[in-house]
Amino acid sequence: MVAERSEIDLAPARPDRGSRAGATAASSARRRPKDRKVQIIRAAARAFSERGYYPVGVDEIAAEVGISGPALYRHFTNKYALLVAAAEEGARHLLNVAVAADDERLDPKGRLDRLIRAIGEHTIEIRREAGLYRWERRYLEPADRTRIKKIYDDLNNTLATPIAQLRPAAPPADVAMLAAGVLSAIASISAHRTALSSTKLLPLQHDMTWAILRAELPAAPAEPDTEPSVRGIPVTSKREQLLTEAIRIFGRQGYHEASIEEIGAAVGINASSVYRYFASKADLLAAAFYRTGDRLAIAITEALAEATSKQDAARRIADRYAKLSFAMPEIMPVYYAEFSNLPQAEQHKLRAIQRQNVLEWANLLDGDPVEARFRVHAAIGQVIDVGRLIRFDSRPAHVARVTALMDAVLLG
Repeated sequence: MVAERSEIDLAPARPDRGSRAGATAASSARRRPKDRKVQIIRAAARAFSERGYYPVGVDEIAAEVGISGPALYRHFTNKYALLVAAAEEGARHLLNVAVAADDERLDPKGRLDRLIRAIGEHTIEIRREAGLYRWERRYLEPADRTRIKKIYDDLNNTLATPIAQLRPAAPPADVAMLAAGVLSAIASISAHRTALSSTKLLPLQHDMTWAILRAELPAAPAEPDTEPSVRGIPVTSKREQLLTEAIRIFGRQGYHEASIEEIGAAVGINASSVYRYFASKADLLAAAFYRTGDRLAIAITEALAEATSKQDAARRIADRYAKLSFAMPEIMPVYYAEFSNLPQAEQHKLRAIQRQNVLEWANLLDGDPVEARFRVHAAIGQVIDVGRLIRFDSRPAHVARVTALMDAVLLG
């Protein structure tokens, strides 16, 4: 189950063609905004967030800002430099917002209220660009990724301090999980385009985040065994093996960096044999998304058949969704980062399937139906973001902890 995404429309560049080149250049230099670099960074963040890193061209970003490609290169040497700048600036700005809002003189609840509101308002303001680091971090070089991750660690710690004061009996692992859950619920609006005014969205974020902060988490499991037991029998179907390995490779290094030869080698066949099962790499990508949508539709149907109430059904779907996602965690970042690589016809079909799955789940929740969709997307976010925190450890105790956070945002 994944949320629908939209693409950004980029306006063509309109170069200024004055009759006197020297005078025009001087006039342009005088008129150049002092925040031009910030404009470029934000335009890049929006484009990379909504369409993925690879499909976006530097000239497109320049056109949106209203400058030429060569003019953009005066600020950034290449597209990768833009990615790093956009990811780092976004992280630093968010941390600065949190630090400015934090007030140690207040009690823990007052501190958290201020932090949640400030981070929520900022995220609403930059909604179209807020998903950049979440989905495109894998394209960062290790040193850049480590440096930017440190900024987000500082952000988590800013929240964790008052959470630990609010819940002094909670172990550090619980505090870290609650902080990650709060930030995930706020950031989940970047993964879809459902419209809701800020006058309604801010109270909804407040309600969801405080439901997380009040959640009772099941006990964390002990440290994993050095040699965990292996369960399950390998699938023998080459088609299924190709799907599984393609998702893993797409998730690890990105769709554009993956090759049919590499995917085939992962299951012991050559590239020409892969084409017996899938017509193209894009066909493999689409098949992975369809498979995920089908599995979730089945999980929803089974949950509805077993449930004794709407709330029980919503919880059962959350449990099944968490288990499905932890079994193949790569599929979520692949969807959000690579969806735009599918043909338009496939995108429309998949959006319809995913939208229907969201609505089926949201219809089980009380209250405003639009707000219910926001809650479902926030529950999905718990699986993605808290799952990353615990490295998608699929032991039942860990899955139960994530499911408890999903129940909190779904049911308040």
